[in-house]
Amino acid sequence: MMLPAILAASALAFDAGADLRIRQEIMDNVPGLPGGGNLSRAVAGKGKNQMRFRPRVWGDLKAWENFRLYARLADEFRWNVHPKNHSSAFPDELILDNLFVDGTGLFDGVFDFRIGRQDIYNLYGLDHVFVDGTPGDGSRTVYSDVVRFGFAFDEEDRLDVFALHNDDFGGIRWGTRGSRRHISSRYAASDVDYDEWGGGAVWSAKAFGLDYKIFAASKKTEHDGDTEVAGLKLLPKFTEELSGDFEAMAEDDGEWSAYAAVNWKDSGEGAIKPFAGAGVHFLSEDWDPMWSRGVNYSEVFLYGSHDGVAWWSNMIYLQLSGGLDLGRHHRIGASTGPMFAANNDGLGGGDGEFKGLLSQARYDFPLLTAGEDGRFEIFGHVYAELFNPGDYYASDRPAWFLRWQVEFRF
Repeated sequence: MMLPAILAASALAFDAGADLRIRQEIMDNVPGLPGGGNLSRAVAGKGKNQMRFRPRVWGDLKAWENFRLYARLADEFRWNVHPKNHSSAFPDELILDNLFVDGTGLFDGVFDFRIGRQDIYNLYGLDHVFVDGTPGDGSRTVYSDVVRFGFAFDEEDRLDVFALHNDDFGGIRWGTRGSRRHISSRYAASDVDYDEWGGGAVWSAKAFGLDYKIFAASKKTEHDGDTEVAGLKLLPKFTEELSGDFEAMAEDDGEWSAYAAVNWKDSGEGAIKPFAGAGVHFLSEDWDPMWSRGVNYSEVFLYGSHDGVAWWSNMIYLQLSGGLDLGRHHRIGASTGPMFAANNDGLGGGDGEFKGLLSQARYDFPLLTAGEDGRFEIFGHVYAELFNPGDYYASDRPAWFLRWQVEFRF
């Protein structure tokens, strides 16, 4: 009779919490039509001003040292200041944002797994393959339904395999009559379902002191066929402060991409740590971004593709960045650089390949930390983006995006 009580007391630990994100977004002259309608050609769009409110609640059950069950529910409703509409008024819809089971360090640390709905941002450290599984719902979620297994052969060599599914209309959710047709993966503004499936493998290891990853993945989309990609990522560390990131990928239809960056960050003991970086990213004309359809490079261009939301392709982007890391939730950063089309496809209406100059600035700031172990936190950020178009576009009007955000966690 005592065994169940002992197991319950020593083997199980439960935690729960919630967060609330409040943000305002104002934009003008961005490519495409932000916030609805057809995903048009990359031409001057409409201005928009909206308030967004995203509450979430979560529960986390841990069993012994190796197993975990995590669940999270989310909603997001908006006040569309301009143009006025009530397409996502409270309560809009309740989304099963996360529900997965973890097993880690099994069989003497050789095997682990995660099965269920989970965030895929920067999965396996491949930020040009995995960013957002649900770009069509406007960054309120980034999940995919994933089964993944990992095998650690030693401290440096590891094999990960995965399979995923994205439901174009969100899957498990409960909403109002107006919310039931919200598109999640958003290949195009259409009533046709564009569900997608995928899978692949990632080998992570070290050779001659150099961390590297070899990976391959396949994506199948309803009505659009298959895309397969293979790539290599090198992560050299030149000094304690200077590191590199070099990546090359090729798809089965001959499309390819390449990325190279060098980053520096002060490793001193001071509270203020400056950082800087320089990089270039090439994406061929018909490149399929797989699941990296997010705001990893720009909010302005989120709706600026005829292929779907955040469909990054046909781009050469040179970027310089820098800033100061001031502590937890406290950071100043900025970047700027020219953007070119790998090939003038005519979508911008201009006669050249120079898309324009993209500049960004962001300030993250803490507001309050309180409670046991700093459990209650309030923090926020302000973010601005300016795009000055080049001869790729018919319009010379700058596009801009501005956001402020405050988030509460407890």
